[in-house]
Amino acid sequence: MTFDAWFVPAGFLPPCPTRELDGPRRGIRTRTPVLEPAALRSLARSLRRARSEALLDRSVSDTAAALGRIARRFLNPDDPLRRSALELTARLNGYSAVMSEVVLDGMARDWLEEPLMRLVSAEFGDPGVLDGFRPGPEGARVRAIGPELSFHVGAGNVPGVAVTSMVRALLVKSAALVKPGAGDAALPVLFARALAERDEGLAACVAVVYWPGGEAELERAALEEADLTVIYGGEDAVAALRQKASADALVLPYHHRISFGIVGRDAVARELAGETAIAAARAAAIFEQRGCVSPHLLYVERGGEESPARFAERLARAFARLEQELPPGALEPAEAIAIQQVRGTTELQAAAHPGVMLHRKDTAGWTVIYDENPEFEPSCLNRVIRVKPVSDLYAVVALVRPHRRYLQTVGVAGAGGRLAGLAEELGRIGVTRITSLPRMPFPPPWWHQDGMSPLRSLVRWVDLE
Repeated sequence: MTFDAWFVPAGFLPPCPTRELDGPRRGIRTRTPVLEPAALRSLARSLRRARSEALLDRSVSDTAAALGRIARRFLNPDDPLRRSALELTARLNGYSAVMSEVVLDGMARDWLEEPLMRLVSAEFGDPGVLDGFRPGPEGARVRAIGPELSFHVGAGNVPGVAVTSMVRALLVKSAALVKPGAGDAALPVLFARALAERDEGLAACVAVVYWPGGEAELERAALEEADLTVIYGGEDAVAALRQKASADALVLPYHHRISFGIVGRDAVARELAGETAIAAARAAAIFEQRGCVSPHLLYVERGGEESPARFAERLARAFARLEQELPPGALEPAEAIAIQQVRGTTELQAAAHPGVMLHRKDTAGWTVIYDENPEFEPSCLNRVIRVKPVSDLYAVVALVRPHRRYLQTVGVAGAGGRLAGLAEELGRIGVTRITSLPRMPFPPPWWHQDGMSPLRSLVRWVDLE
């Protein structure tokens, strides 16, 4: 299967050749235009003009409504757009058909009009500051203005992130040039095409073009043309792009992050342990553990009705049951090899140490490792999760502190009255989101990803005194 991985408004690009590239997974290829830096700069200028003509005088509520109409199509089981999105998401990410539905539904719900307006209100209080001057402190008036053109670079590990970044740009009245990651190429292209069918003016403010990473001249041209660049990706990829940007360029980086779970003794009471295990298994299974919000391991407190070792057994059974509801997708050879290596190492450790136990399916569907060594260990992903015991929930803070530069989401169960104090300690060492296990995979639209405001970080403020 070959997918045309670009959307450019009509007339915005001169004719140019195309090329086919291997997709991120077997069974799909992507076709992209072969762009010269001069053509990309011309495209950027066209997007700026379109923003001036179609976006500046449009109210934020009208933009949210237009975007929400497209989101409803992604959620409509009878819409061909949804069917295309599901098929391409499954092929590009190796997801099962059911997983593709779960992921698409979870992402597209945040693109609806009501969640978008809740986001704007949460960020600005008065959404009108994006449309004109509004009352500010001490009798002054204030105005929030988005960049003329923003450049959005996606990572590709989670589908839908590029659409979310593009939608946020349009809400603050910024034209958007989007370079998605290979695994996230489908949804922004499909979204932009659908927008062009319903709202040509708004769609003229968006271009989505995939090209392989490392094309330095193209990247430099995009960075120079944009007023703001938003980057999602690994630490090396983010650093490489930032080096190409000018010293005064505005860059918002969202680099590699890791998340984990904390299970207090109250959550392993016999009447609750099964529910806790299912929530933890589901949090790890969604996105096949590839999202920054996916838990790599679980710290389980001793002293409950079930021991941490017993909870690990229960978690393994939860993964086995979850396979029927949410089947795993196809693994690439490198992924399967990584899982087998982890399993082999664990089997050797278990033979030598009674504090290590391996629970696994015969195939690579899921792996649960119980390990009394409390040191934080990232997962190789694809439903491989460690369970580590702690004497007290607060002990986790010191254990994860060495990884504070990468910490993001913590899913907590069974903390009871200790939750506020635990959240304070986690926040001080770098954690930016504390939530429940069931809520881990899909943050609310207004979440402060990596501690940054999703919309306020995109705008500059004007004070009229």
